[in-house]
Amino acid sequence: MEEKLNLTAGWDKTFAKSDKVEHSKVTFHNRYGITLAADMYKPKNVSGKLPAIAVSGPFGAVKEQASGLYAQIMAERGFLTIAFDPSFTGESGGQPRYMASPDINTEDFQAAVDFLSVQETVDPDKIGIIGICGWGGMAINAAAIDTRIKAAVASTMYDMTRVNAKGYFDSEDSEQSRYEKRCALNAQRTEDYRNGSYALGGGVVDPLPEDAPFFVKDYYDYYKTERGYHPRSLNSNNGWNVTGCISFMNQPILKYSNEIRSAVLIIHGEKAHSCYFSRDAYADMIKDSKYTDNKELMIIPGAVHTDLYDRTDVIPFDKITEFFNKYMK
Repeated sequence: MEEKLNLTAGWDKTFAKSDKVEHSKVTFHNRYGITLAADMYKPKNVSGKLPAIAVSGPFGAVKEQASGLYAQIMAERGFLTIAFDPSFTGESGGQPRYMASPDINTEDFQAAVDFLSVQETVDPDKIGIIGICGWGGMAINAAAIDTRIKAAVASTMYDMTRVNAKGYFDSEDSEQSRYEKRCALNAQRTEDYRNGSYALGGGVVDPLPEDAPFFVKDYYDYYKTERGYHPRSLNSNNGWNVTGCISFMNQPILKYSNEIRSAVLIIHGEKAHSCYFSRDAYADMIKDSKYTDNKELMIIPGAVHTDLYDRTDVIPFDKITEFFNKYMK
């Protein structure tokens, strides 16, 4: 039985509503019994069964931000799409709030495929997924386990297991660093249990320090300004729970990426601080793999991390459309 969710009726996105698609709110559940909220976008004046795409991300964002923009634009291009809030975030269910899980959040993508597979307006043999930022890694992980996914796109990807275990640019990749982090996180668990609530880690820093590194400024420019701020976005407000990502530290999500038989397109900005995640993920995906012909890495010259959140002049929608049309024939 699905949870009763409180869904916003009005248009509250960070992007303008398209007159080329029909928009509606839908819900579906994952195999852990969590009900997920999604925006469905359907191209107008079409009939028959459509190819479908499920979209989620970035990590700490909501469906009213980048994922909704991707979903709406892909619907304009002939796909039935849903942009969903992952478990424990946004309008989706799940308690406690603001937790993340490499397993449950991969399952969220699979649950979206469950939902799309049984829609009368969807061709179940033509389902793909798009993951943005931290959900790019989840999308690859979902493609590795779910054979119903015919094509997956990872855009401006983060490997959340790697960054939690090793720090940015692998700068904390040592047993001692991980031990210290484990000590701090487990001390926080004791404190949270004693208090009966979970301490929040804080979203994107605000006000922005003058000496903030570029990638922090990049996030601020999106999450803390009119460009991308949303009241339900974790990154725009008080962030994840401090212990929200603890399980990412010892559960690498890309372990079997080189066994993915379906098509995968990884897209990243050349100037993004996070570009190494995509370059390494692609290299690992094709290493010792028998299934390389349908794998591709696309680097966007001059683009930074958040350019692939909402810059429609930078996001290669023509390429993404061509990719899905080719591999969801």
